[in-house]
Amino acid sequence: MVKTPDLCDAHGDAVSVAEPVFIDFGALTEFAGPIATLKLFEDFLLVRERLSTPGEGRILVIDGGGSLRCALLGGKLAKLAERNAWSGVVINGCVRDCEELAECRIGVKALAANPRRGGQRGTGKVDVPVHFADITFKPGLYAYADENGLVVAAGKLD
Repeated sequence: MVKTPDLCDAHGDAVSVAEPVFIDFGALTEFAGPIATLKLFEDFLLVRERLSTPGEGRILVIDGGGSLRCALLGGKLAKLAERNAWSGVVINGCVRDCEELAECRIGVKALAANPRRGGQRGTGKVDVPVHFADITFKPGLYAYADENGLVVAAGKLD
């Protein structure tokens, strides 16, 4: 995979760079793929539903409103994402089960860890544009992540 600094050097303003607010939790720190989105708040039911579908190498970007009060992804959901071929998950919120996440062969970027699990109301929106970390993530755009950060482009870059 091409490193995010190289993408920035080669493509300049054609890539958007996320603010450096994320921590890596998954076994893979380098991952890329088309974006799918969720917008929700302190509720992981839609996350489970979405990760239960074929990922086909996509990255699930979850706007959890930046809440640090509970986790939206844990070990069981990360294993589900891995089994269903999701490339990674980026969360504007928290994760839990950090030791299990570290064993999953997907990328996971989130703001922090919190042992409390989110609710299960099933409220939220699927495949809508979401904005956080100074980027608007839209379904179908392409994300690249590594130890240096996260960048988004209109399509796949070489």
